[in-house]
Amino acid sequence: MTITQADTNNLNGLAILFDDYRVFYKQDSNINQAKTFLLERLKNKDSVIYIAYIDDAAVGFTQLYPLFSSVAMQPIYLLNDLYVDANHRGKGIGEALINKAKQLCIDKNNKGLAIQTAFDNPAQDLYQRLGFAKDSDLHFFWKQQNV
Repeated sequence: MTITQADTNNLNGLAILFDDYRVFYKQDSNINQAKTFLLERLKNKDSVIYIAYIDDAAVGFTQLYPLFSSVAMQPIYLLNDLYVDANHRGKGIGEALINKAKQLCIDKNNKGLAIQTAFDNPAQDLYQRLGFAKDSDLHFFWKQQNV
C-alpha cells in the first residue's frame, strides 16, 4: 500500500472513491460534481487529501479541513471524510490513512485532530482503537441554509 497527498493527477481515482463515499451517506451518485468539488478543494488548497493505492488502484482516502481552536489558540484539522473501498476493507487502509493524518498534525504542531462521523458509522470502533474518544462535553448543532 502507498499513501500520497492527493493533487490533480489523482483526481479520477479520488473522484470515484469520493462518489462512493457520498453514496454510503445516502447521497445520489454524481461523479462529475464530485470531480468539480474535489478539483476546487485541490486548487484552492482548502483541504488536505490523502489517497491510498494498492497496485496502482485507488482504494481509500481521507480529507482533512483546517480549523482553529479559539480556546487553545492553535490550529486543528477536522477529519471529515474517510472511506475505504468495500473490497479492500479489513486490510489496515483506514488505520494507515488516519495515522497519516495524525502525523500531519504532529508535523504542523497542531492541537489535535477531530473526527466528524455519523452516529451509526461502524468505523467508530477503529477511531476508538486508535486513541480517539467521544467528546461528551461538546455538541455539534446544525441549521441548513434554507431552513
